Amino acid sequence: MKNPFDRFHIQTINLQAMPVRRIILLGMATASLAGLMAGCSPEAVSFKSTDITGAAFAQDFKLKDHNGQSRMLADFSGKIVVVFFGFTQCPDVCPTSMTTMAEVKRLLGSDGERLQVLFITVDPERDTTELLRDYMQNFDATFLALRPETEALKAVATDFKIYFKQVPGPTPTSYTMDHSAGKYIYDTQGKPRLFSAYGTEAAVIAADIKTLLRQRTN
Repeated sequence: MKNPFDRFHIQTINLQAMPVRRIILLGMATASLAGLMAGCSPEAVSFKSTDITGAAFAQDFKLKDHNGQSRMLADFSGKIVVVFFGFTQCPDVCPTSMTTMAEVKRLLGSDGERLQVLFITVDPERDTTELLRDYMQNFDATFLALRPETEALKAVATDFKIYFKQVPGPTPTSYTMDHSAGKYIYDTQGKPRLFSAYGTEAAVIAADIKTLLRQRTN
């Protein structure tokens, strides 16, 4: 029976018998091919935020913004989208997070136009569209607040794996809200890519967003 490795053995012998010039040219061609193959491979990138690329959650939503317009992720194609859950009467976490995002936009410079921040209220009972509109103006006029109805809020919270709970106050209307405080960051194709924990510095978030903007899209 013919040895299946005979052909490889013959090729090796022939390669060894080649003139030096041909071996050099062959090596250059091989190196060029390897370069082309590397160029076709996925880009190796690292982020400071938690990489959730390929996540099966936090896929989309259909909610009305503070202008009464129905919104989905597809509406912001070509932009980096950052989604944050909160409420307007939040004493510290929410205003701190929104101030951070306003600083992120500033740090992005001209790329700031490619950033869309979305604030989803977990307190639709008190957060009217008018109140949400005024609240966004405190941080950046381009930021949008989304107001789900009660059942829609439950559904989007489940899909985004976020927690919220009403905590009673001294009066029926003076309650507060416990809620998840991280931010979901989507690439320009509307795919969830990163999760940024509360307290992450603006410069870190801006750097991660710049990395996403530099990535090639398929």
